[in-house]
Amino acid sequence: MTKFSRRQFIITAGATAAGTLLVHGCSSNSSNPTPSTSKSPAVNVNPADAPEVTKATLGFIALTDSAPLIIAKEKGLFDKYGMKDVKVSKQTSWAATRDNLELGAAGDGIDGAHILTPMPYLISEGAITKGNKKIPMYILARLNLNGQCISIANNYKADKIDIKGTGLKEAFAKVKSGGKEIKCAVTFPGGTHDLWMRYWLSASGINPDKDISTIVIPPPQMVTNMKENSMEAFCVGEPWNGQLVNQKLGYTALTTGELWNNHPEKSFAMRADWVDKYPKATKALLMAIQEAQVWCDKMENKEEMAKILSKREWFKAPAQDIVDRAKGKFDYGDGRIVENSPHLMKFWSDNASYPFQSHELWFLTEDIRWGYLPASLDSKALIKKVNREDLWKEAAKAIGQEAAIPASTSRGVETFFDGIKFDPEKPEDYLKSLKIKKA
Repeated sequence: MTKFSRRQFIITAGATAAGTLLVHGCSSNSSNPTPSTSKSPAVNVNPADAPEVTKATLGFIALTDSAPLIIAKEKGLFDKYGMKDVKVSKQTSWAATRDNLELGAAGDGIDGAHILTPMPYLISEGAITKGNKKIPMYILARLNLNGQCISIANNYKADKIDIKGTGLKEAFAKVKSGGKEIKCAVTFPGGTHDLWMRYWLSASGINPDKDISTIVIPPPQMVTNMKENSMEAFCVGEPWNGQLVNQKLGYTALTTGELWNNHPEKSFAMRADWVDKYPKATKALLMAIQEAQVWCDKMENKEEMAKILSKREWFKAPAQDIVDRAKGKFDYGDGRIVENSPHLMKFWSDNASYPFQSHELWFLTEDIRWGYLPASLDSKALIKKVNREDLWKEAAKAIGQEAAIPASTSRGVETFFDGIKFDPEKPEDYLKSLKIKKA
């Protein structure tokens, strides 16, 4: 199995911008949610529980699933738990997030981030770092379920491409026969969007490494690049799929929740050395983010959430591009409109925040499938090092959400849209059953 060098990842992800065309008040049981116009009141932190430091720098990408970090900052939840000097710093790309995590805040980088779930594993294994240096990372929480889409250029509307991918292979072949290169954009090699795109294409009989070209573009640049006709399709989180439709530049073929219902998506992760040095500060950060997730999940808060995220310092995007899909209204842009979709982004309900180890095993198995990680990897041992569901439980208990703690670290057998099943007890059998793969 070829080990991906730092240089290979830089070529595909590093300089992307240059390379592309252009407590408890918020608890789920509360009948009185935090007032929309005020910050959460400070709590008297027991001196024994006071964080060792009050400062942390956390990165985010302009995607709706970064909302818990932004809301925790805007609503004063970090302050509430004693973390009064938290900086939530916008990153230009996932490659920039990786680079800044390598540096750490001490090196003018970041301590933690809203991140694609596989990335802390790739960083911990040195698969995407400078000199392939292993930098231990911890996943402290999942940030959301669902909320991503695969969108397609308008010139494919007549082909009526949808979740089933019927006619996709033929449509791409026709365009390719005319001399045009088929490009499908994702946000980072081995990341969630890359894996959703690869899964869907493969289920349609398309080899993503041979039949098309996979290109890497930062999430906020997807719509502009579709406008410039530089791709046939892209996979990204909201609000960029909604914005594409609102600008009538393309349509949504499927939401990733249709591909895998209630699938795990982004995570909150931090450098392991920071967590190990500041365990009380880590717990305070987790408490604030969990409380923000509860707030974000309430339907009555979606409008305000969208307005906050739309601000210049956060997304610099119209609130209308954010709010509809956040509330479960999906205008696919091809005549289909779904109200109250079960596949809307979830931040807390259905155990959205808990980092199931079984889900992380699927991501690692898929990264092995496509050659981003070696087949010899002891995935379960690595998960035990990176996944800190124990810290998640401590924080959940501290904010009165003990009832939200699941009974198992596994959600059990998962079923995909094409009928394929992933049994976390038998990941090798799943990998063997897949027809298109590198591994």
